[in-house]
Amino acid sequence: MAERGTVSAVSLGLRCPHQAWRPFVPAPIAYSRRLTPPVSGNGGSVCGCSAIRQLAYPACCAPYSGSSKALPTSVSPGLTASSNLGLNLRPMSAFAEEEASKASPEEAPGHSYESLRVTAAQKHVLHVQLNRPEKRNAMNKAFWREMVVCFNKIAEDSDCRVVVISGAGKMFSSGIDLMDMASDLLQPTGDDSARISWHLHSLLTRYQETFSIIEKCPKPVIAAIHGGCIGGGVDLITACDIRYSTRDSFFQVKEVDVGLAADVGTLQRLPKVIGNQSLVNELAYTARKMMADEALESGLVSRLFPDKESMLDAAFTLAAEISSKSPVAVQSTKINLIYSRDHSVMESLNYMKSWNMSMLQTKDIMKSVQAAIEKKDLKTVSFSKL
Repeated sequence: MAERGTVSAVSLGLRCPHQAWRPFVPAPIAYSRRLTPPVSGNGGSVCGCSAIRQLAYPACCAPYSGSSKALPTSVSPGLTASSNLGLNLRPMSAFAEEEASKASPEEAPGHSYESLRVTAAQKHVLHVQLNRPEKRNAMNKAFWREMVVCFNKIAEDSDCRVVVISGAGKMFSSGIDLMDMASDLLQPTGDDSARISWHLHSLLTRYQETFSIIEKCPKPVIAAIHGGCIGGGVDLITACDIRYSTRDSFFQVKEVDVGLAADVGTLQRLPKVIGNQSLVNELAYTARKMMADEALESGLVSRLFPDKESMLDAAFTLAAEISSKSPVAVQSTKINLIYSRDHSVMESLNYMKSWNMSMLQTKDIMKSVQAAIEKKDLKTVSFSKL
């Protein structure tokens, strides 16, 4: 029996690493389907995590799969209606339900895929997850097709301004799913070598588009990498605009180990990403692992984090910062950065003139300047020039 006046961790709304706890209500005690149901015995309903045990009574932390119910007050003697603890305990409100839903974001409208999961992480930010954790996010036939569909939709979505892409489960991606793709690659159709070659040419064009579509998408794409990033995973991240990774991550240009040359982007983009041809050659010829520290030093990633959770937090914070800027300015910047990478300085300057002669007419400029003045980021501005 609990001592009189005892407060459980759940009653205080403490957050457990495994569950999103909400304040519980005495007499009767309400709980949502995402919460562990109150347990009788040993004094009440609490989380089983060690950090919470120091504040409350031990119980199981297994998730509850039933519907919302009310339990009799006898199951939690420490939280009866007459406890008179002076706490602001209230039923789960619509706001609380909304907050609970944020713990498990719903699929973004129009984005239903077999190999990907797309959710609205926050305003103007979409989170694209490689979603085959049981296969270590190996890239099967559905993936190569769905990435193109997904990013074409994102490119046309005016509400989306930034994308964060990550991998579900233990690693970012183990690369191509050879078991699923073997029939296309090893047994191509065609009556003779010319027709087989033509078929393979068409096939490779479609596969290359799977990652080129990330570059073509005008919205900035932030790659958040944890664990292994192998083969096709490197092709994918080199097409992204910004790369963050965890300290346990590693990178492998793995193709030579399976008897082929990387053919969907790594050999073309990696030299321009890290600017070290000797290192690129070493990685591509040997298929050795590049560990996280070396990836940071070489410029493949811009920041390292101790774990996936902190990395995603930082990626979404960055995405929020970018999404707060004018989408005209940000997307124009991405398009011109990519153009400049592949053209001379003079060609790029000429392209910039042609681009900005229309983009400079946006009302976003005046709005951005006014916002900067209000924040005191700009002390003097000549509006006559705008």
